[in-house]
Amino acid sequence: MSKLRAGSPYPLGPTITGDGVNFAIYSENASKIFLDLYNGSDQNYPSETIELKEKDSYVWHVEVPGIRPGQLYAYRAAGKYSPQDGLFFNEHKTLIDPYARALNSTLKWDNSVFPYDVEKSSVLIKDERDDAPYVPKGIVIDGSFDWQGIKKPERPWNRTIIYETHTRGITYKNPAIPENERGTYSGLSRDSMLDYFTDLGITSVELMPVHHHIDDRVLVDHGLTNYWGYNTIAYFSPDIRYSRGSPGSQVREFKEMVRAFHSRGIEIILDVVYNHTAEGNHLGPSLSFKGLDNPTYYILDPVDRSSYIDFTGVGNSLNSSHPQVLQLIMDSLRYWATEMQVDGFRFDLASTMARSLYSVNMLSPFMATIHQDPVLSKTKLIAEPWDIGPGGYQVGNFPPKWAEWNGKYRDTMRKFWRFDHGLLGEFATRLSGSPDLYEVSNKRPHSSINFITCHDGFTMMDLVSYSRPHNDANGPLFMDGSSENYSDNLGVEGYTDDPFIKGLRYRRIKNMLLTLIVSQGTPMVLGGDEIGRTQRGNNNAFCQDNEISWFNWNIDEEQSNLRKFLKHIIALRRSNPVLARKNFFRGSMVKGTSLKDVTWLTPECVEMTIQNWNEPERSTLMVWLNGRNTEEIEYEDLTITGGDLLILFNSSGREVMFTLPDHGKRWELYADTNLPGIDGLPMEIHGSKYLMMPNSSAIIREITG
Repeated sequence: MSKLRAGSPYPLGPTITGDGVNFAIYSENASKIFLDLYNGSDQNYPSETIELKEKDSYVWHVEVPGIRPGQLYAYRAAGKYSPQDGLFFNEHKTLIDPYARALNSTLKWDNSVFPYDVEKSSVLIKDERDDAPYVPKGIVIDGSFDWQGIKKPERPWNRTIIYETHTRGITYKNPAIPENERGTYSGLSRDSMLDYFTDLGITSVELMPVHHHIDDRVLVDHGLTNYWGYNTIAYFSPDIRYSRGSPGSQVREFKEMVRAFHSRGIEIILDVVYNHTAEGNHLGPSLSFKGLDNPTYYILDPVDRSSYIDFTGVGNSLNSSHPQVLQLIMDSLRYWATEMQVDGFRFDLASTMARSLYSVNMLSPFMATIHQDPVLSKTKLIAEPWDIGPGGYQVGNFPPKWAEWNGKYRDTMRKFWRFDHGLLGEFATRLSGSPDLYEVSNKRPHSSINFITCHDGFTMMDLVSYSRPHNDANGPLFMDGSSENYSDNLGVEGYTDDPFIKGLRYRRIKNMLLTLIVSQGTPMVLGGDEIGRTQRGNNNAFCQDNEISWFNWNIDEEQSNLRKFLKHIIALRRSNPVLARKNFFRGSMVKGTSLKDVTWLTPECVEMTIQNWNEPERSTLMVWLNGRNTEEIEYEDLTITGGDLLILFNSSGREVMFTLPDHGKRWELYADTNLPGIDGLPMEIHGSKYLMMPNSSAIIREITG
């Protein structure tokens, strides 16, 4: 190897130079940093170890001539081993570069990956065994890629429809995908999958975590995995689990996937986990951050610095207030937004990211930096607006550029269609985009990510099939899952062949899907709900990489009709601008007309009164959406008017006759959840009445032709 060069402290991570690679890594408290290089024939032990002698502003760096893309590497950090001071330096432990662009393998669990002697169960006793054979190595990546001129779709927020899914789970059993590509980035970008998304009408696919993650040891010991992936260890590395090629090819395969989606006008949003890492609590392994600079990367307990402050429930909280940790997060986000061309991010437990010291602060360094960043401020930013710490529930409080998972929407819609009483006013508020949460802070309806189900909890089929969680497959240690599901089995717990109960279940699913799609705000569909996917009552399937979580594409007629129903109502949302408003309803007369933008009516076609809203057992409502007089601003390239819509809701257990508004309009039935399918729709309605069956909803559209 040629003589080493001093190299540069920036950019961090491995950077290909003219004839070698520059390595740069941050550690404020280490006394020495070593770079281990591995050759292809022996990935267990380094072929060469280089001590980094240069340090600028706590960034250690060296340029190594003569190495090329594909080079495997890792670090070791020497320094004080003093857990009581929050220091876990151990030069015997192989450490993953936080800026690694790809890793060559998953972690192989062994007692040696812990910085202390686990056999003696004391963090005070330093473990001096070499763990190199068990820890993934970074791969130097040549990131050049031909995007073929394909640009990001840049979907406006008000015209966004999100589909949340798992890269592996949606494709693993799909017979339309070649076997060697199932469960991979390549499988997800197959034409058959792209055709499916395009046909359904969604605009954005939100992928559960694809950053490289660790399967917790306790899960592995019980024959389980961290299937969801919310246990990140490398914020720049696409997970090798979803690659079909050799180590390192996951970067190219991910880019090919993004390019394919963009070629169809579909956005990719990543679920990202910057609130904690896979190193767990003070008893966890030393894989990267803990061994490089524990006091920098984590929020330590000021009373006992060997322990962490845990706002996340998984052992640690990343210290996003520290300038270097903040840089790591921002560099990672910009990398995925520019180099990998993703369109947005959903931040897991985002309240943790907004904490300044201990309190949630929407003016925290993380929030301020995101807001001013010229790249990230233009992406779609979605918060899971809670964590488990004090004051962590922050629905409605994130800054204007952010959208939020609206947990209040979820709970209200579940309870309304479960026939809970006294919810009509709350139901109308959530249907209107939750102005009580967002308009008061000058946000727009799209700030509300409306969802009824997501990866965390029951699927929609299970929501109508189980009254309680059935998490037995998780084993006794992992039975936890929300007990507040607002679910109902409609007469039988779990699967049934009873056609009557099955009919009730499919009708309720269609009621919830219809409500979701016609609500103001940004709808998010849980992948598989459109085909009646079940997790057999498991409402915390985070560790189930099997048929419990995978999509079953062998669907029957009822499941097929459900998918067609969702496609049908999504098509209406995309074609009628009144369902994709930029602004909240005013509920008052539109200037220059005698009509309101929205009118709330009883089944008798009489405008709702305060007394009506306060009737606890009232469970019927007709919503008249004005398709012409909206007070939205129309531009040359943006149509904002369409026909009027009537949305009818009957969550009661009886038939209800609705009187339709006259005003010289002709109406057609667009959708009715009581019907088995959509054949023959739209269908003109003759007369001024429409009979709604029990527990059903419908869309009636003005005939404008």
